[in-house]
Amino acid sequence: MIEPSQPLAPAGESSPAPRRYGAVAGLVAGAVAVSVGMLSAGVIDVVSPINAVGSEFIDRVPPWLKELAIRWFGTNDKLALRVGIFVTLGIAALIVGLLAARRVIAGVIGIAAFGLVGTLAARHRPGESGAAALPPLLGAAIGIPLLIQLLRPTTDRPVETPGPSKVPLGWDRRRFLVSTGSAAAVAVVAGGVAQIVEHRRVDSIRKAIPAALPAATEVGVDVPADATLSPITPFITPSNDFYRIDTALSFPRISLSSWKVDIGGMVDKPLTFSYDDLLARPQVERIVTLCCVSNEVGGEYISNASFQGVLLADLLKEAGVQSGAQQVFSTSLDGWTCGFPVAVAMDGRDAMIAVGMNGAPLPLEHGFPARLVVPGLYGYVSATKWLRKIELTTWDAAEGFWVPRGWARDAPVKTQSRIDVPREGEHVAAGPTKIAGIAWAQHRGVERVEVRVDNGPWQTARLGTDVTDDAWRQWVLDWNAAPGKHTIQVRATDKTGATQTADVAPPDPDGATGYHTRSIKVA
Repeated sequence: MIEPSQPLAPAGESSPAPRRYGAVAGLVAGAVAVSVGMLSAGVIDVVSPINAVGSEFIDRVPPWLKELAIRWFGTNDKLALRVGIFVTLGIAALIVGLLAARRVIAGVIGIAAFGLVGTLAARHRPGESGAAALPPLLGAAIGIPLLIQLLRPTTDRPVETPGPSKVPLGWDRRRFLVSTGSAAAVAVVAGGVAQIVEHRRVDSIRKAIPAALPAATEVGVDVPADATLSPITPFITPSNDFYRIDTALSFPRISLSSWKVDIGGMVDKPLTFSYDDLLARPQVERIVTLCCVSNEVGGEYISNASFQGVLLADLLKEAGVQSGAQQVFSTSLDGWTCGFPVAVAMDGRDAMIAVGMNGAPLPLEHGFPARLVVPGLYGYVSATKWLRKIELTTWDAAEGFWVPRGWARDAPVKTQSRIDVPREGEHVAAGPTKIAGIAWAQHRGVERVEVRVDNGPWQTARLGTDVTDDAWRQWVLDWNAAPGKHTIQVRATDKTGATQTADVAPPDPDGATGYHTRSIKVA
């Protein structure tokens, strides 16, 4: 006769699940809840709960943390955030499962709280309907009973074993492993299908991008060969290599047939333009350098491209800007906002609503169907992608996304320069070598670039062709490199006569300053 290994529980009573199994149950139930929420969001075409929570986090993160993320992860900052969200959710689900192993109500409350947070985040996202609340609620509605089921003892009668029992009576480890494994498979499949649905959504937007644009009536100047002096930086940045810094965790939902951009606010005649309306207007093509205010001295968040579109000044004149309007305030499809002075839009610079980039329609990553391009201003106050509307308003009436987070309201691009070659720490052969790079002072233009080695005298570099004041200018200095360790610095002077400052300052609140410096070794 087989003896029970420990006193039998009375019929009808159950023992709590082992805590380690509770943690696993919490993790699996949470994974199912999240994946079901993602899948249902894709099916009904609303914001994913993960993206909603992540976007709300981005909207509320302090500026120093955003800057830290950009420094650590660069253009992969959103991927890092997404991974961080999943890791945080996983840890929270483990904790919920541990608590639920002792009191199931704790697990119910925990998963319900996840659903509530997702619901509130989704409903708060710009342009979302009430349907956005359904995916997180559905995920919670499935996750809660699943957690209860996974933690339920298999039987109400005692379990007899031929040896010492490792788990409480009534607990069937095999059933638990089968149940959690099946649920985990459901989570993986649902998550995979959700990704497929999302990829198809994005692909459908890309397929709607036209193959070509109407020819521009005003074409930018040709780029001569001697405009490129840097051996590693082309004068025109390929669209695929153009830097991308924005707050979007996912691309907005775009239907080209219904997309429009409104111009309103303090204007005499509000205007609305469809995509075809913009293409039907006179097109201009201009070469413009854009740079991010988060760019450190010598950083890579700067690129140069040929943009095609409609001049913003022409549209504002047609709308009739009213007296008292102070800023051009723009909003993207995903709710991001920024504003810059009306005077900047009307001072003759080639600010535009751009629909093309480097001879093709705007890539989705860079703002298709349309974006703002304003030469001479940092992007955080001017470069709205996925443009939805423009309002003429006062400074007191509205603030752009970054201004209340401590960044400057006025953000003209500062005169700066960068050394491309030689690279930091590079070993260079003694003898003739080239020091080369880029310099920029958008809407003012670069007049002179100087280089010094080991705190010696400043030497004037040779400049590439001056294509336009709104684009960077490349430079090169021929140097007879002597053996030893050397420090190289560069500075630029713009056409107003102002030379970039040597004072070192971080990017916030209005752009980094200082001389780009590199140390090398000459063999």
